[in-house]
Amino acid sequence: MSPISSFETFLQTVDLAAYRALYSSVKIVEMDLPKNIQAVQLLYTVYWDERKFLSFDDFYERYLAEKKDAIEEFRIKSTMCEDCFYRGLKARIYRTWAGLITQIHAGYVAESVFGPGTVSMSAELDHQGADIRVEYRGRFLNYQVKKTAYSGVVGRKPQAQKSKLEGESIDINYEVPNILSDPKTKAGEFRKPYLRFMEDKRTRHFPNGFVIFTEETFLPEKKRIDSELA
Repeated sequence: MSPISSFETFLQTVDLAAYRALYSSVKIVEMDLPKNIQAVQLLYTVYWDERKFLSFDDFYERYLAEKKDAIEEFRIKSTMCEDCFYRGLKARIYRTWAGLITQIHAGYVAESVFGPGTVSMSAELDHQGADIRVEYRGRFLNYQVKKTAYSGVVGRKPQAQKSKLEGESIDINYEVPNILSDPKTKAGEFRKPYLRFMEDKRTRHFPNGFVIFTEETFLPEKKRIDSELA
């Protein structure tokens, strides 16, 4: 099974409803976290570099094991009680995890479009303005994934305004309706946000509610570059 197929199989096993019930309202640890206990780099390491598709609980256990001393040092400095801090921390890390694995999956989709070895993802690139960086036929494309209230088109923006990196900056704006599990009104008509979502060929969703990107997200840029270099 290819990495992207394995990842999609994994995403379909995630019980989003159960996680939301557990963590969505828990917002105890909301202060800025020092870089040495943030989870972003480890997420890229596990799901992109190592290509291991751990459940959230397994990822969190690895996170705690690798950053135990630094986490505890920060907790003590914050003067929070142990129970409150770790309940809040797990909810905080879950929200980071849920958002970032969507971006990482998009990286796998980009790789399937542009080819092996064309895609780079890391915390460093993220900080420089590229969630997904593609190098294809001598061109660099710096994609940023943005969840929006209303789905927009993929649009190139001037590089100087968007990224410190060489190449074009491209926003991937996408909408996730809250009504995926209840798409129709009482009158039996599909709700407008649901119709907008279904018409957007760049995204699709699994029965558990996980929204993923399709090849249509990246094909226009590949076709444009191929045409320009033909």
